[in-house]
Amino acid sequence: MLKFIFFVIFMIPSCFFVNYWLVLSFLFFGSLLFFLFGYLNFFIVNLDYYFGMDMLSYGLSLLSFWVCCLMILASANIYLYSVNIYLFLLMVMILLLFLILSFFSSSMFMFYLFFESSLIPTFFLILGWGYQPERMQSGIYLLFYTLFASLPLLVSLFNLYCVVNTMNIYMFFSFFSMNNFGIYVYISLIFAFLIKMPMFMFHLWLPKAHVEAPVSGSMILAGVLLKLGGYGMLRIFSLIFFMNVYFNFLIVGISLLGGILVSFICLRQVDLKSLIAYSSIAHMGIVIVGIMTMTYWGLNGGYVLMIAHGLCSSGMFCLANISYERIGSRSLFLNKGLINLMPSMTLWWFFLCSSNMAAPPTLNLLGEISLFNGILSWNWLSVFGLMFISFFSAGYTLYLYSFSQHGKIYSCLYSIISGYYREYLLLFLHWFPINIFILNVNLMFAM
Repeated sequence: MLKFIFFVIFMIPSCFFVNYWLVLSFLFFGSLLFFLFGYLNFFIVNLDYYFGMDMLSYGLSLLSFWVCCLMILASANIYLYSVNIYLFLLMVMILLLFLILSFFSSSMFMFYLFFESSLIPTFFLILGWGYQPERMQSGIYLLFYTLFASLPLLVSLFNLYCVVNTMNIYMFFSFFSMNNFGIYVYISLIFAFLIKMPMFMFHLWLPKAHVEAPVSGSMILAGVLLKLGGYGMLRIFSLIFFMNVYFNFLIVGISLLGGILVSFICLRQVDLKSLIAYSSIAHMGIVIVGIMTMTYWGLNGGYVLMIAHGLCSSGMFCLANISYERIGSRSLFLNKGLINLMPSMTLWWFFLCSSNMAAPPTLNLLGEISLFNGILSWNWLSVFGLMFISFFSAGYTLYLYSFSQHGKIYSCLYSIISGYYREYLLLFLHWFPINIFILNVNLMFAM
């Protein structure tokens, strides 16, 4: 109750400010304090114990603060054209509130409650500020895919409470055996998080949601909401550890094969946002494989890659939106030769595309090296799947960069604005943390 009251008092009133720059400064100040308190290990007041934080929840909570700040910074058109600016800020604040409370929950039921509650403001963001009439259909896809697996999860949590008489995440221990009840609990506990990641075969809601969502919706989907699934899997592994030894090869095989197939899908995309959305599925597939190996390298690499991908993918959606605002289309056939029209923006395309293909010195590289170590130590045959995923990841990222920046300019374009200070600040705040946090690797591997 203490954490809930604190965040309601802290965040909700800020959405009624007249100037959205005040909201930004308010949130940046809050995230800076949050980072400094966490970095100093709360030596004075031990706030981490009051808020139920450990290293795992701290990094993702800071990512939520950061991405929500950048969502408001990227949505200046909503403010300029006065399209329900107060309602938009209210949705962002409520979404941030649910995300923070999800990561701070020490009760599995409270985590489930806020985990599902985060879908509501996301649905309203897509429905209220989406670009096309199909946004209603994509919002329904989002709700039904994620809610489909939530009811078995809730029933399993109630069964769990009847058996162990606690819902505290930190008091779970592995006790389920190879019987029908244990198999049901394993599938129902992990299925909701796999759909949220999303795992291949349950991923169709993600490209539709990204294509129809506004830039703020795409940023929070790619930046934080996909990471809720990985966070939930890391939390419940103490409960299903022995069950996972018997069944993880199925999920690992599906994710490796799915990463290769999704990479082929990326190579034939002609929509900027759709290509970036499918690349997120491929990267999250590697994270699922790393977490499922249950090795130290795999778990740490999955955590680091979730942080890095949240910033990198969100920045690439911002770049796609900047091109869309100038040209009026997300088609790669029209977004050609942008190096001639927006030469300074090409540098940021290069920075973020190189981060997406895990070039040094980015956190993506650190996460993928750690993941590859963990996966190969689990089974050396995985090298073939990882080899193809890595190769095609570089292939479709280069395809995106070269196809959009080079070639003949679309003949209807005469002059466009290269970029605003706000956009350069937005892209810098995405790219800078990916490259600076690698200097403090021990903080990332402290989980």
